Amino acid sequence: MKTTNKKAFTLLEILLVVAAIAILAGIVILAINPSKQLGDTKNAARKADVNTILSAIYQYSIDNNGTIPATITSSSTEICASSSCTTSIDLSVLTANEKYLTSMPVDPKGGISADGTGYAVSKSTNGRITVKALQAEQGVVISATR
Repeated sequence: MKTTNKKAFTLLEILLVVAAIAILAGIVILAINPSKQLGDTKNAARKADVNTILSAIYQYSIDNNGTIPATITSSSTEICASSSCTTSIDLSVLTANEKYLTSMPVDPKGGISADGTGYAVSKSTNGRITVKALQAEQGVVISATR
């Protein structure tokens, strides 16, 4: 009579391997930090939007002999998402006929006010324009001045 020695994994060995994989997966997920990655992605979109708005204002001033949109004030005020605003700055001259912007960019979290974009604009005493993101994440300040 011939006896065969069967080699196989025991239930305990399989459970130990699964537990080790689960622990390693947990460590990797914590190292990647998905919430930080998501915040970085949103901040990158905000940086692009701030530069887009500032470039549109700059292009508008070039086309209008150095005159910036009249609605921009010296106090930093949120930009309006549409042309019917009450508390925000109306920059619809930039989106009219899609000449400078096809539409006003809106923050990934939305606006601060109901009709806002989440971005603010102001003009300094010497005429420099600053656009900033009002809801930047992770303590980052996102603004651009020209």
